[in-house]
Order: sequence, then C-alpha cells, then structure tokens
Amino acid sequence: MSEVSNNPVSSASEAAPVSAETTATGSSTATESGSPGIQAPPLVPTQAGPAGIRYDFNDGCRITLPEGDGEWHVCIRDTGTGNTLFETRLAAGGVASSKKYFVPFEFTVSSQGKEVLRHRLDLSGREVLIHFPTGTLGDTIAWFPYAVKFERQHQCRLTCVMGEALIPLFRETYPSIRFLTSAQAEPSQYYATYNIGLFFNDEANAYQPCDFRLVGLHRTAAYILGVDPEEARPRVALADDSRPIEQKYVCIASQSTTQSKYWNHPGGWQALVRFLKEQGYRVICIDQKATHGSGIVWNHIPYGSEDQTGDIPLVERARWLKHAAFFVGLSSGLSWLAWAMETPVVMVSGFTHPVNEFATPYRVINYHTCNSCWNDTRVQFDHKDFLWCPRHAGTPRQFECTRLITAEQVMDTIRRIPGFPTSPALAA
Repeated sequence: MSEVSNNPVSSASEAAPVSAETTATGSSTATESGSPGIQAPPLVPTQAGPAGIRYDFNDGCRITLPEGDGEWHVCIRDTGTGNTLFETRLAAGGVASSKKYFVPFEFTVSSQGKEVLRHRLDLSGREVLIHFPTGTLGDTIAWFPYAVKFERQHQCRLTCVMGEALIPLFRETYPSIRFLTSAQAEPSQYYATYNIGLFFNDEANAYQPCDFRLVGLHRTAAYILGVDPEEARPRVALADDSRPIEQKYVCIASQSTTQSKYWNHPGGWQALVRFLKEQGYRVICIDQKATHGSGIVWNHIPYGSEDQTGDIPLVERARWLKHAAFFVGLSSGLSWLAWAMETPVVMVSGFTHPVNEFATPYRVINYHTCNSCWNDTRVQFDHKDFLWCPRHAGTPRQFECTRLITAEQVMDTIRRIPGFPTSPALAA
C-alpha cells in the first residue's frame, strides 16, 4: 500500500504517516492464484477515541488525528519485544504501521505534553476478521487450523472469510466462528483484520514476519497470526459419512494448476493404476477436471481409473476420502483434504520441498534431480506460466523433478502403508 503524507519523517521507522484520506488498495504481493488476497480496510478507522481520534488494527495499527491546538505526538510500540517501532509529530492526518501481520501493538497519543490516549491491542471479546484468499482449496485447509488456534488464544469473536465451497466443511464443526464469503463481509465492523496469503514480493516482510517458502505453506499462517506453528488438522463435519461403495478402494488425483506440480513421469499413472487394481483395489479418480492444461499441453486422468470428476461438493469428496484405503496425489488441494480426513496420503512432489506440506511418511521425492524450486527464495513463481520451470525451462531437464520419479518408487512407498497386501493372492 502506498503511504503518503504532508508531514515528512526524517527517521527510519516501522511505520509511516499517511493522509487520513488515503485508501488501502491492497498489496503488490500476490497469492499463488495471482489474486492480491488482501481485505481492504475501511477508509476511516472503526474505533473512536477521545478528542476525535480514531484507530483500529484493520491494516496494521492505524490512527487518524484531527486538527488540534498543537502538534500530536504519536508513539507505537511492540509490547512483545518492548521495542518502540515508530514515533512522530504531526499537526493532523494519520499514521499506519508498516507491519500488517499480528503484532501486540500499543500506541500513545499526546498533545502539549499530556497523554490523550493510550491503547494496547486486546482482542478479547472483539470482532476480528481473518481473510483467506478465495479460489484456493489446499491453502485454506492448511491455514484454517491456525485461525482456530488464534480464536482460542485471544478469545475473540472471529469471522473467517473464505471461498463459499469450503464453508460447509467447517461451519458445523466450529460453531463459535462465523463464516462468510468476501461479498458478505462488512469491513467497518471489525476491530482487527489479518490477511493470510502467499506473499511472493514481500521483501520488507510487511505482510508476513518471515518468507513462507522458508517455513512451509501451512505454517506461514501461524507466523502471520502469531500462534504456535505446530501442525494441526482441521476437523471436518460430514452430514453423510456413509461408505460410498462396499469394495475396498483408493482415491487418486492427478490434475493440478501448473505443469510443474504434475507427476510428469511417462506412463507413471497408468502403471500405478494397473498395480493397484492387481492388488484388488478399485481406483477412483476424484479430480475436478478430467482434462486440464494450456496451449498444446493437456493432461488427462489416468486410463483405467474410475472417473468421479466434475463439480461435486467438497463434502462429497471428503466422504470418498474418509473411507479410502489411502490417497495418491500431488502437492495440491485434494491432498490437503485427504490429510484433513486422516486418510494416509501418498504425495508425489518434486517442485516443493517436504517442509512445504504436512508431514506424511509416504512423501515421494527424488533428491538426485533438480528439486524444491517452489521453496527457493531466489526464484519467482509465475502463476500465468502453465509451463513454469524456473531452472530448466525449454531444456531436456524441464520438469525432471517429477519426470524422474518412477512408478516403482511410488509403488515401493505404497507397499509401506500398513494393511497393504504383499501379493495379488492376499488381495482376494
């Protein structure tokens, strides 16, 4: 967000004065989907203080000050570290912290040597908004447990904004949390707002205290919200949790949003499906799309799998996953949903480092090839480039991170799952 002022600041600081008329237009940083993922705050801070002062924590710490009898003196502190983050004098206007993630702020406003207002951030009983980018499945499932920790830690009245399709997964299980879509949220009613996302260009760490590529996709929400980063599953409620078919079965999902996420080994999926069927499993493909790609590159669900693709509610996908013997997928949303349903997940991924996703003993990666570019802070993911491969694009090594993951390596990983048959004869 551009921060402008008629009152120059000579010292380096954690905040910058802003005009009271300045509107928030979002961040230049972007989420994986390319959407800014930022809930713009209301033009005027939502909380009223004495002497016409207004403040809130809907875009970091924001304070607006009317014209008075003299200069205002504003000081913003971090009570967790004891550091003074910012200090300035101005006749009128506004101040906004540069840090937009959770910080235990305290600020004071003085005039003519007298303290007019001292306020310490206290979320207890307050209306608080956590905004998740819409259009993401795995990211929201990964991040939501940290919102639950946040609500419990602060005892606030929490509203979560997320994609409409995900709300049925959580609404019944977390009755103390209010779930809304972006269109339903009214920013002016909140004391504080926190935006969760993957901020690629956040070199100043304004929206995240540390780069998400270093701590993992899911744990970045913990750092943004200031809660314990220990991994936790969300609880999912199913109105119908019956078994969809009597026979034993495995769920798979072979599609993703960019080619680097695919398992690019030629014939790998077909060999795997044949192997699973030989062991007596029905193989159910639960991708949303049977065919996906861009330009001249298109991917089809594996031959021999049973097609359960389509715009099916996520709760129905969750029902299939709950009763599956295990799930085989990629670093994508359905793997996160399978993890949430406590189904063993065999994850085939080379472009992400294992720290990026939830812990699974069945992670498949080949360290003998180029790998983990997604978590390399030296490269920039381009969500518009379906064939993104930052190190080897256009060369024979493109997508080698998964092209050199063999079907046998995946099969050997599956053989380690408890209860998996050791021979076709045992599958009868």
